[in-house]
Amino acid sequence: MIDPGSAVKESIPPVSASPSGAKLAGAAVFGLAFGFLLQKGGAAKYHVLQGQLLLQDFTVLKIMLTAIVVGMLGVHLLHHFARVNLHLKPTRLGAQIIGGLLFGCGFALLAYCPGTVAVALGEGSWDALFGIGGLVVGSYLYAELSAWLKVTVEKWGEKGKITLPELFHMNRGLFVVLFAILLVGVLFVLEHYWPR
Repeated sequence: MIDPGSAVKESIPPVSASPSGAKLAGAAVFGLAFGFLLQKGGAAKYHVLQGQLLLQDFTVLKIMLTAIVVGMLGVHLLHHFARVNLHLKPTRLGAQIIGGLLFGCGFALLAYCPGTVAVALGEGSWDALFGIGGLVVGSYLYAELSAWLKVTVEKWGEKGKITLPELFHMNRGLFVVLFAILLVGVLFVLEHYWPR
């Protein structure tokens, strides 16, 4: 007797248990490039990050907005031409609000975020070790509490996998273009009209 699911099983490629060397090398190259660009942009400097938190220096916001525009246009263009798949994370308001508040408190206390703390340590800012320590402790606590969090906090405000175009009932392509124009406008205002 023929198993009706055998054709489906045979067409699914086996999943590798560990990433290939090429993927790891690619990740290392992109990670180093990301760190280099953060450092060259000044985003790992304590006074730049502190200035962002005090709304006096918008270097970090400019970097983030530029990254959002480039990433958004690139990913949606690649998705349009079927070169990548979108893997959406579900919207869970409770977990995301609490996570955002914890992230914001840590950022305000240390004046580094997880990316910039690694770059700062790489340039010899020893105060970044406190941030690295916090990342390790926080990761450990999250891992220990993950089973409990899945049945409590991660259930609060569960909205499913939604995107901003769906939320605003707009065509995805049109939304991406309009949102990119809006963000470029904000960048222009920050660069030319916002006092430093």
